[in-house]
Amino acid sequence: MFGAAFQRSECVALAEKYCRSGTLPIEKVGALTRKNVFVRLRLLSTYARRTLPESWFMLKPIAQPRLHSRLPVLVVLLSMLFLSMGCGLFGTHKKVQVPQLLAPLAQADTTRLIAEVNRLATTQSIRGKVDIEFEDTSFAEVGIAEKYRQADGSVTLQRPGMIYLVISVPFIARDIAQMTSNGQTFRVAVLEGDQKYRRFVKGTNAATYEPLEVNGKPPQGDNKKRSSMTENETVTALSNLRPQHLTDALMINPIPDSAQSGLTYVQSEFYLEEPDSGPRAKKDSRIVRGYYLLEEITPTVSGQARLQRRLWFDRYNGIRLARIQSFDEHGRLITDVSYLDEKPFGESSQVSLPSKIQITRPLDRYKLSITYQAPADVDINRPFQPEAFTLENRWQLPEVDLDQRRRNKASVTP
Repeated sequence: MFGAAFQRSECVALAEKYCRSGTLPIEKVGALTRKNVFVRLRLLSTYARRTLPESWFMLKPIAQPRLHSRLPVLVVLLSMLFLSMGCGLFGTHKKVQVPQLLAPLAQADTTRLIAEVNRLATTQSIRGKVDIEFEDTSFAEVGIAEKYRQADGSVTLQRPGMIYLVISVPFIARDIAQMTSNGQTFRVAVLEGDQKYRRFVKGTNAATYEPLEVNGKPPQGDNKKRSSMTENETVTALSNLRPQHLTDALMINPIPDSAQSGLTYVQSEFYLEEPDSGPRAKKDSRIVRGYYLLEEITPTVSGQARLQRRLWFDRYNGIRLARIQSFDEHGRLITDVSYLDEKPFGESSQVSLPSKIQITRPLDRYKLSITYQAPADVDINRPFQPEAFTLENRWQLPEVDLDQRRRNKASVTP
């Protein structure tokens, strides 16, 4: 069939050599079998003898091969071979899952986005039972969150900036900690854990306290490897969990009129690939979710501008406030709050609010989530007296006044 110049082994070798070339890498098209290549070459050879001139097949004996005389036949046969089967027919194909964009996407302008924030900010007070989960926090280093990583809680919130939070052992009527803020100052009472961890901590909301120090230096390495923590480390770590951080996250601040506040708002869109959290989502599946970003820009005394907040709005099937990021004067991310699972709140379902809030404080090294146990049972817009947000040291715990400590240190600093 092929004449004296061709043997079966030569056909296979030539085909495999061609597939291994830079044009068609054999790793991508799969391995070739001798049987398949030989059958294809035989069929194409028969077709070529019927359609091409005989002069194309005038080859010399195999004992005296000459490459230039074989080249036209090889080019024709191999070109027809790979055009007809593409080499890939002998291999396998791996399906690549491309994340799909969630649709439909709602459209909104800046006025609509601001209105959604202010709708959530109309709630004046909230009181209800919550589940609290501590995640990868500095409190694990002082023996607090490690033992009580998941806890029950009762929270009372009222504008402006007032909170009373009680953290309890699940299924047991025993408090782990209580904390309050009246909008100006905060108090934290740690009631569980080793005796050296039980403290009554007082401070000012607007104050910035020193970071965790060990012998006058920031902590180095993994603190979990140490068997004990100093009193200074314990108190400083506990002071990081300030009640007002929870107030700002749970009671969303409204967006004031730009003419009065001097703030500027810039809108843009963003698409983020993330795990599929839908009820019918397959394991490890991912989707692309569309967002509107609303950036809050505030002027500085130097005449420049800085980013104060970035608000994320989920556009899937409506407009929903999904996330708020807050930044300090140096542009560092200080708070990242995610709002999930919006549900009707109150006995008459008068408002719709996020039922799960995740709070991350990167600089303070803690993250926690708060989930309302029964949104329908939550008291909404019930007025509370200021005394409801007062916490006294009735346990006679050792007291630590963070403001006094700072003043004492400043007085001895040359």
